[in-house]
Amino acid sequence: MKVLSIQSAVAYGHVGNSAAVFPLQRIGVEVLPVYTVNFSNHTGYGAWRGPLIAPADVAEVITGIEERGVFGQIDAILSGYQGGEGIGDVIIDAVARVKAANPGAVYACDPVMGNAKSGCFVAPAIPILLRDKVVPVADIITPNQFELGFLTETEPDTLESTLASVDLAMAMGPKTVLVTSVERPDREEGTIEMLVADAAGAWIVQTPRLPMKANGSGDVTAALFTAHYVETGSAKTALERTASSVFDLLSLTLESGERELQLIEAQEFYANPRLQFETRQVR
Repeated sequence: MKVLSIQSAVAYGHVGNSAAVFPLQRIGVEVLPVYTVNFSNHTGYGAWRGPLIAPADVAEVITGIEERGVFGQIDAILSGYQGGEGIGDVIIDAVARVKAANPGAVYACDPVMGNAKSGCFVAPAIPILLRDKVVPVADIITPNQFELGFLTETEPDTLESTLASVDLAMAMGPKTVLVTSVERPDREEGTIEMLVADAAGAWIVQTPRLPMKANGSGDVTAALFTAHYVETGSAKTALERTASSVFDLLSLTLESGERELQLIEAQEFYANPRLQFETRQVR
């Protein structure tokens, strides 16, 4: 499997491509990483150095890959945090060109905007760009519950309302929706859930909620889910594998006491997921 991953990169720590590439490689995926920024560290520290890469330069790198004749071999395009307005058009163009070379390729978009606690933390134009231009051309999207609500102009909180919002999101274009954090009032205390839906049905998985914030965990989740889904064609299987791997990555990070994901130390959890959490079909 080959994945073209258009995301940010950091030298220290693990977000964007610096979070997504190694787990994909560890499960046997060939990754073609294209960087949208090249920062010293993620912006959550409040200080960082390094350049935003101009959309034209990102497009040049993608064109160079195309000139090597590999677009027909790409199985999936993956995108995450979009730092500036211009990068969306570059990604949309790349998706069209890859799909022209390989109509079976899928585009997985993680529509990064914010979360329920922090609100939106991207430039004001980005959520609208994602909703109106990027998400409609995606095959897979991986929003959290907050982002799902923005995309669909709803306020999902129960299982039923979340499923209804998922249906609205699928009506926009995507065939598969993974909601990476479902928080509903009737769930067991101390837990959090992920939900996935496609044409075959909908499944939910519940895991313990760990007392931590881990930058980059959403990037790992989107990458692993996309690869497992493309490989197996099963949303249920992809959800089970992804939930297992990401929970063990986060558990190891929590135990370490480190702020950054222990991405390398957790590598066996990607290659051999324990499958310790059972999914439940909800539709």
